[in-house]
Amino acid sequence: MTIQLDKDQLYSVFNTDNFNNIESTINNMSPSMVEYYLSDLSSYTSEPIYLNRSNIQTTISIGEYFLFLDYNDDVYLEFIEKEDEYETASFW
Repeated sequence: MTIQLDKDQLYSVFNTDNFNNIESTINNMSPSMVEYYLSDLSSYTSEPIYLNRSNIQTTISIGEYFLFLDYNDDVYLEFIEKEDEYETASFW
């Protein structure tokens, strides 16, 4: 699923002022914290959008997450939705 992120919120979460500094900030954080923050950001928007990949300027890959910056300076997050793996089967 691909969603558009609020740039200001993204930059605030990673304590940076632009997209180019996010990658260096992420490299100095633990991977589990980065994935937690990205998962939290993805929970604010549930409406998937179409992303025209020909407009992508920069891509950052973080495990199962991808951050995209397009030529309009919009930021997108792409991730794979997981089904709940912790459901228990019925005893009946």
